[in-house]
Amino acid sequence: MLLRDKVIFLTGGSSGIGLACAKVYAAEGASIVIVACDHEGVKKVTAELGPQHLGITCDISHGDEVKTAIAATLARYGKLDAVHNNAGIATPSKPVHETTEAEWDALFDINLKGVYHTTRHAFNALKESKGCILNTSSLVGVISQENHAAYNATKGGMNTLTKSMALDYAKHGIRVNAVCPAGVWTPMSRKWCAEQPNPASIARYLDEIHPLGYCPEPDAIADPCAFLLSDKARFITGHIMHVSGGAELGYRVSTDSMCQADPV
Repeated sequence: MLLRDKVIFLTGGSSGIGLACAKVYAAEGASIVIVACDHEGVKKVTAELGPQHLGITCDISHGDEVKTAIAATLARYGKLDAVHNNAGIATPSKPVHETTEAEWDALFDINLKGVYHTTRHAFNALKESKGCILNTSSLVGVISQENHAAYNATKGGMNTLTKSMALDYAKHGIRVNAVCPAGVWTPMSRKWCAEQPNPASIARYLDEIHPLGYCPEPDAIADPCAFLLSDKARFITGHIMHVSGGAELGYRVSTDSMCQADPV
């Protein structure tokens, strides 16, 4: 029970990595506040997890909604031990010059400004509990990805923000870390894969970018997240943890494409 009696404010908790985290956190003994824009999804997940958990429909890009959600959390539980900033969007898939201002703003408002809002309104409670903050970043914030410039920028910014917050808040006993997945099989990625001209080749690609040989399900990300939020990670802060199956380690040569030379 890594997270026994902890109260965790989890954004984007109604699907994908967030849903997997909610299930793992609950299994490890935490009370979860599921925060997402998807009202029906929030209701469904909260009902599945049980009555000790709380669901709140909230747009994290709006500071007043986040403030209300944090207040509701404290009113229900009387404390807050952790904030997991997991909510995010990835579209559009475009280079900078093709990205509209509205698309750029939406990515930054959710992926980065959302962290600003949760931190600003949860800080006092986290200071009191000597709690922690976890950000769901991405490997593209470290090595980048073609045709995702604005998204890459938000995740690169999140990595640096994580380190800055860790430095600023260490004196208050608040730890701040981030996880960086590469590919993950979520409902969004499965839908995207199915829409491609050759879904089988895309699925194979998502497996092959990970040296460990497969694209994981979201629970492979959730387990390290639970560790980082637990007291087992009590001396870890400012860490950008790659949970990527080795995808960042370097170029590889496919054995299918290697030339087999005759022995001399």
